[in-house]
Amino acid sequence: MQSKATTVEQYLEELPEERKSAIGKLRATVRENLPDGFSEGIAYGMITYCVPHSIYPDGYHCNPKLPLPFMSIASQKNFIALHHIGIYANQKLLDWFVGEYPKHSKWKLDMGKGCIRFKKPEAIPFELIAELSRKISVQDWISIYENNLKR
Repeated sequence: MQSKATTVEQYLEELPEERKSAIGKLRATVRENLPDGFSEGIAYGMITYCVPHSIYPDGYHCNPKLPLPFMSIASQKNFIALHHIGIYANQKLLDWFVGEYPKHSKWKLDMGKGCIRFKKPEAIPFELIAELSRKISVQDWISIYENNLKR
């Protein structure tokens, strides 16, 4: 269920009441912990954190007109999603996250390649998400991204 919102405020306003608090807290957690340089906006129908063109003029290789995406928050039909491309692109970070998750949540980890799904808002491990958000700087992300493009 992709949002048609064009601003973060509009995205938040259209959320179902039962999701507003959890997504608001998840957004605040990410914003407070992401290293400087990432910008917040709407992309792909989600709240997205990107490396702006002012820092990385090449943009996203699939569409260079778009800034380089890094992390997104989405309200889907049956879950809240946290998309973290760094987990997808960096095996060491993925291994760390998978190992840490049980220490922070009684819920089973439900994730795809870079998407972490929370079927219940109370299942979101905010402290772990804060730590994950701090793990990769803008420059680290650019390096990881470029190294993965060369493969």
